[in-house]
Amino acid sequence: MGLAGFVTNTSEGVVIEIQGAGGSLDLFVQRLQDEVPPLAEIISVQTEETQPLAQGGEFLIRASENRPGTSTLIPPDVATCPDCRREILDPDNRRHGYPFTNCTNCGPRWTIIGRIPYDRPFTSMADFKMCSACLAEYDDPRDRRFHAQPNACRECGPRVWLVPEDGDPDVEMTPGGTDPLKTAAKLLAEGRILAIKGLGGFHLAVRADDHGAVARLRQRKNREAKPLAVMVSDLPAVRSLAFVTPAEEDMLTSFAAPIVLLEKRESIAVADSVSACHRRLGVMLPYTPLHILLLAALEDFGINALVMTSGNASDEPICLDNDEAQTRLKGIADAWLLHNRDIIRRADDSVVQALSDGPHFFRRGRGYAPVPVQLAGPLSEGPPILAVGPELKNTICLLKENQAFLSPHIGDLENLEANRFFRQTVDTLQEVLECAPVIIAHDLHPGYFSTTFAKDQTGATLVPVQHHHAHLAAVAAEYQLDRPVIGLIMDGTGFGTDGTIWGGEILVGDAREVTRFAHLDPVPLPGGDAAIKAPWRTAVSYLRHSFGDDRADWPTLPFLDGRPVAQLLEILGKGINSPLTSSCGRLFDAVAALTGQWPEAHYEAQASIEMMALTTDKEVQGAEPLARFDLRLPETGTVILPVAPLIQGAAREVAAGISPAEISARFHRTLLDLLTAATLLAKRETGLNDVVLAGGVFQNEILLQGMMALLADHGFNVWRPARCPVNDGGVALGQAIVARARVGGFGQGPIG
Repeated sequence: MGLAGFVTNTSEGVVIEIQGAGGSLDLFVQRLQDEVPPLAEIISVQTEETQPLAQGGEFLIRASENRPGTSTLIPPDVATCPDCRREILDPDNRRHGYPFTNCTNCGPRWTIIGRIPYDRPFTSMADFKMCSACLAEYDDPRDRRFHAQPNACRECGPRVWLVPEDGDPDVEMTPGGTDPLKTAAKLLAEGRILAIKGLGGFHLAVRADDHGAVARLRQRKNREAKPLAVMVSDLPAVRSLAFVTPAEEDMLTSFAAPIVLLEKRESIAVADSVSACHRRLGVMLPYTPLHILLLAALEDFGINALVMTSGNASDEPICLDNDEAQTRLKGIADAWLLHNRDIIRRADDSVVQALSDGPHFFRRGRGYAPVPVQLAGPLSEGPPILAVGPELKNTICLLKENQAFLSPHIGDLENLEANRFFRQTVDTLQEVLECAPVIIAHDLHPGYFSTTFAKDQTGATLVPVQHHHAHLAAVAAEYQLDRPVIGLIMDGTGFGTDGTIWGGEILVGDAREVTRFAHLDPVPLPGGDAAIKAPWRTAVSYLRHSFGDDRADWPTLPFLDGRPVAQLLEILGKGINSPLTSSCGRLFDAVAALTGQWPEAHYEAQASIEMMALTTDKEVQGAEPLARFDLRLPETGTVILPVAPLIQGAAREVAAGISPAEISARFHRTLLDLLTAATLLAKRETGLNDVVLAGGVFQNEILLQGMMALLADHGFNVWRPARCPVNDGGVALGQAIVARARVGGFGQGPIG
C-alpha cells in the first residue's frame, strides 16, 4: 500500500506502527483483519494515533522484543501443509524424503517452545544452525518459509534413526545408506511393534490389519479392551474404513488434524481387536512429514493403516525423550524410531467427534491447546488464577485477564509419572505466559492429588469448587453467558457438598453460586471404586434399592449366577464401604450389567459406552420407555429423580428375554424423558430458559443429541461444550471461572 513504518513481534503481541494518508491507514487496518494468513487468528486490534516517524518511506520488519507481561497467544502445533507434503514426496525437490520439513504455515509450535516470543533461539531448534539455503528462505519476506522458526533441511536440521531391540542403531540418512523409515516400514509389515518419536511424544505403532500384532500390543501395553486409534495414509483410505461426512472430512484435514471418531463400515481391513464392540473408529491422517513418509514407505507392502496409540504403559503419560522411551517402553516396543529434535513438552493427540453443530471434544491436546477461551463481561477482569483440575482426565487452567488457557490433556493423576507431568505443566504455563497467580481453585474432593497439591502451596488463596458447579461454569464461560442457567450435569463421580458422590445433577445458578435443584435418587456403591470396575456389583445395589433385600422378589437374572450376591447384600445392609451416589454413569453401568454382557469393566465407562453402541438415534426415538414419570416439586428440599422404576422395567425385560440392544434403546428413551421432564420442572420453578449440558455421560452421542433436540423442541436455548471437552477435561476451566466470580483482587507471586 506504499505506507511507511515498522512491525515487530513482542511478548505483548504484534505491534505495527504505520503512517500515510488517513484513508489509507483505515484501509490498512481493515485489510489486516480481512486478509489473514492461514494460521492467523486475530483476537483484537487496538489502534491509537502517534507522532509521525522520521524514517521516511521505509517499512521495516524489526527484531522481536521480549517485554514484561506476556499477552501473545501460545501457538498450538500444526499439521503439515499441502505445499510441504508435495515437496517431501517430490524426487526433484531438495527436501524430498526429509522428515522435518515445515514452513510458516505448518509445523511444531507448542511442543518446541521454551518461551514467548516464538523465535528460534527460544525453541528446541536453537542448536540447529541453518545452512545458507535455509537461511535465505528464512530471511526472504516473499518466501513461504520467511521466519519459519523450525526451518531446516537434510543438510542442517534434525535427523532420524532406528534402534532395534538389540540396541544397534541405524543412523544413516545419506542417499547411499539405509533409510530408517524404510527399515521401520519393513518391521511394521512383519507385525513388529514400533515406538515412534513424533511431535508431542511417542506413539506405539503396529499394522492395523494384523490381529496378532494388535493383540501383542494390547497385552504388552496392558490395554485389554479400550479402543485404539488408527492413522491412515489419505482420505480415500479413510473412506474405505468409515463413512465420512463433509464436516468430518474438514476436521480430518484441518490444521489441527485430530483423531476423529467416525462410523465404521461393516467390512473393513482393520483387525476387529482395534475397536471391537464400538460403532465408531478413531481415525487420523498423518500430520508430520515423518508420518507421511512412513506411510508412503508402507505402500510397498500394501499397508495404508497403522494403529497409533500413545507411547506409554497404560495410565502413564506419553514418553517424551529418547532415553525415557527406551527405558519405559522396553518390553513393549520391538524397535524405536528416534530423532534428535527435543520435545520440550508433551501433547497427546486430540480426540473429537464432528456433530451437526460443531466439534465434540473427548480429549483436547495437539492442534488445539493451549489456545485460550476468550472471556467477556464481568468475568473478563480480575486477578490471575490457577485451577488445578480434577483427578481423572486432568487438565489445568491459567486464567489471565480475559483469557483462560486450558492446558493440553494431562491424564489420570494416579501414578508418580502423571504427578510429575502435572507439576511440569503448572510450571510451564506460568513460565511461558509470565503469569504468577496467588489464587488456586481446586476440587472439593480431599483425596485428589490436585487438591493436595493446591493445599501444599504456601501463600496462596485457595478456592474450593464443587465438581459439577465447575462443569456448569465451564460451558457458560465458553458462550460468555453471564446469567443464571439450568445445568444438566451427568457424569460418573464428583464429590458433593453433602459428602456423597454426585453425578446425576440438575443445578441452577451461575458462575458464582448454584443450587442443587434435582438429582438422581442416591444408591449405595458397594466397595466404592471397586464397583466402578465391576458393574455387576453396582447392578446388585440398584436391584436392592428397587426391589428390596429379599431376592425372592427379584426377577430371575442370569448375570447373578455364581456371584457372591449374599455377601454383597450383607455389606450393603451394614453400610460397609458403600458411599451413596447419584451418579448417572453408575446408573448406566447397572443397566448394562443387568443384560449380562458387562459384568466387569476393563476401562472407564466400558459398559456404558459399549451399551450405547448397540442402538441408534432412530431406534431410541421409536422405543417404548421402560417407565413413565410424574415429577412434582417437594414441599422442601431437592427434587429426587426416581431410578427404581427404570431398574424394575429393565430387570423385568431382561428376565423376559428381551435383547440387550432393545433394552439399550428403551433405557436411553426413558432417561431422555426423565431428564426432559426434570428440566421442564426447573423452568416452571425458576423461569430460566437456558440449559447447559456437561459431564462425561454426555460423551454418549445418543444422549447428548437426544437431549439437545428434545429441549430445543420445548423452546429452551441449549448449550454444550464445543471448545473444551465435555468430560472432566473441561473442569479446570470451570474452576477458574468460579474462583474469579467469588474472589476479589489480590497480588501476584509464584505458585509451584
